[in-house]
Amino acid sequence: MKSRISALLASVAALACAAPVWADTADVKTQSWVRVKKTGAHCVDDPNCMNRYHPAIQPVATARPGQLILFETRDAVDADFTVDSQPKDLAAVDLNLVHPMTGPVYIEGAKRGDVLAVTLVDVDPDEYGYTLIVPGFGFLRDLYTEPYIANWRLNRMEAVSDQLPGVAIPMNAFMGSVGTLPGPAEVDVWLERETRLGEAGGIALPPQPTGALPAAVCGPNGSNKDKCLRTIPPRENGGNMDIKQMVVGTTLLLPCYIDGCGLFVGDVHYAQGDGEVSGTAIEMGAKVTVRTQIRRGMLSMIRGGPHFEGGSQLKKLEPDRFYATVGYPLKKAGEIPPQHKYLDSAKIAPLSNLNEDLVVAARSALVDMIDWLQKNKGMTREQAYVFASVACDLRIGNVVDVPNYAVSTICPLEVFQK
Repeated sequence: MKSRISALLASVAALACAAPVWADTADVKTQSWVRVKKTGAHCVDDPNCMNRYHPAIQPVATARPGQLILFETRDAVDADFTVDSQPKDLAAVDLNLVHPMTGPVYIEGAKRGDVLAVTLVDVDPDEYGYTLIVPGFGFLRDLYTEPYIANWRLNRMEAVSDQLPGVAIPMNAFMGSVGTLPGPAEVDVWLERETRLGEAGGIALPPQPTGALPAAVCGPNGSNKDKCLRTIPPRENGGNMDIKQMVVGTTLLLPCYIDGCGLFVGDVHYAQGDGEVSGTAIEMGAKVTVRTQIRRGMLSMIRGGPHFEGGSQLKKLEPDRFYATVGYPLKKAGEIPPQHKYLDSAKIAPLSNLNEDLVVAARSALVDMIDWLQKNKGMTREQAYVFASVACDLRIGNVVDVPNYAVSTICPLEVFQK
């Protein structure tokens, strides 16, 4: 009997040793990650942050194609806003600090002449965001000359604001700025054309060493302080494109101008209307996860700007119910829209109908929508402008019916809670 019991115990012990070690699913790892963390309160405190573009900026991390890259990002103006911020607080904003970007990341195996495919996997929002009216900036900057701020409380479902009561904006987050570093040749070409535009009276921000990061490359004593590009205009390398359709699940195709490409991410938007008309969306910091793939030798396909591709993601962006206005290139005689003033054309001012002009058509549709929101939703003109910036879409109707091209402003109605 004792021998049988001993044998049984030995068998049980052997089975116990052979049994698998159970683990919670959170302990099972199947992905390879590269995490680019932020440190400090602002970009100036963070070695993983930059706010200018130049090929001399060194990578802060390296990733292999296929790895998940998590970028911890900052808000667009690198400010100290809180949920209690007021319009007067905009006076402290230093536009030389726009935009703080996380990166650049060196992609192993990528060479100049390749295309970097960047798939947006996830956006994890901060709990606070804001929308601004900055005097001198925005599509209707001639009509809105006073500062304004809407503070938003964010979660993964919706954004709400005390400044826009009765409105809940669904989360459709995307990278407002994402791109690759230019090469030396691109820097020279882009600086030359922007200098010419500035000399002609257009808006073209030249290199500005004050506040520029990384300071060793772009600051007042930086090695390339006179050639570091500002982040406000998007260019062929991507950057500040502010295209709301680049949501989770879509893949952005970026040109690779230097070996390793120099991928950067920042200026994340919780939600935005097509046009971002006030100059800002629902701006926030976020944790952004992407995956990359190298498409060899395809740079020749990307000329005027990046491409992007996807599936059914755009269906989610369409409203369930809407109200829309239509605009044509009509204006009051004697007016020159601010976007046209650099042309210095004596022909424009006396006209009340411009020829094939999408800018004036868009202004007309937007002004009409703002008027409708004030009359039908009880908004102030500032509330209506901000609402249009985060929720309403400017859509081109036609570019053939001369002289009156048509643009619509389409606003969703389901975002109104009452």
